[in-house]
Amino acid sequence: MRSRHAARRIKHGDGHALPRFRWWQQGGRALFYLRPAGDEGEYAVDVRHGRTDSSGHTNADLYLDGRHHARSRLPAAFPVPGGTIEVKKSVFGLKRCHFVTVDGVEHQLQPDRFSAEGRREHLDRTHPALSRGIGFFSTILLLVSVAVLITQLLEKLTRPAPIAEHIGTFTSPVALPVWLNIAIGIAAALASTERALRLRYNWLLDGGAG
Repeated sequence: MRSRHAARRIKHGDGHALPRFRWWQQGGRALFYLRPAGDEGEYAVDVRHGRTDSSGHTNADLYLDGRHHARSRLPAAFPVPGGTIEVKKSVFGLKRCHFVTVDGVEHQLQPDRFSAEGRREHLDRTHPALSRGIGFFSTILLLVSVAVLITQLLEKLTRPAPIAEHIGTFTSPVALPVWLNIAIGIAAALASTERALRLRYNWLLDGGAG
């Protein structure tokens, strides 16, 4: 059922050439490549963050050997030789851009080396220890953000008298000033953005930050 819905969202491409990635598109464009086994050519997936169609939807464009092959509203599932290219987005970027074979094996597509995702992958390849440290720090920031959010929500939810009479009230162990709450929110958004550059997503951590 889900695959049929995805197939209905696909429209044929118009054959225009794939635009080069420009340095000023770092935060607003994701570009990934796939060369399937055999001689089927090179596929490219191009997503423009913040650009929507007339219906308010973000689209993914699929190119084959540099020419526009298809377009689909996200989430997208493009059938290609040997499997399917699946593309999904979150508030902070892409959370999925994978080639799934007919046997169910998944391969993440290769980001364009000039894109933010490509530069993050280059850092991971050339400085793996630093990359792991940044990833670990992003996770810690999100865990702190979620913990603060949960305690503050519990305090607000148990404040009304009818609820307090039945289950009591909960007082957050940490009372943060407004400026610190804002700072934690900004830090969490940056952490989720960093994770999106690696196509990492967790509904609780990154969903909570969004």
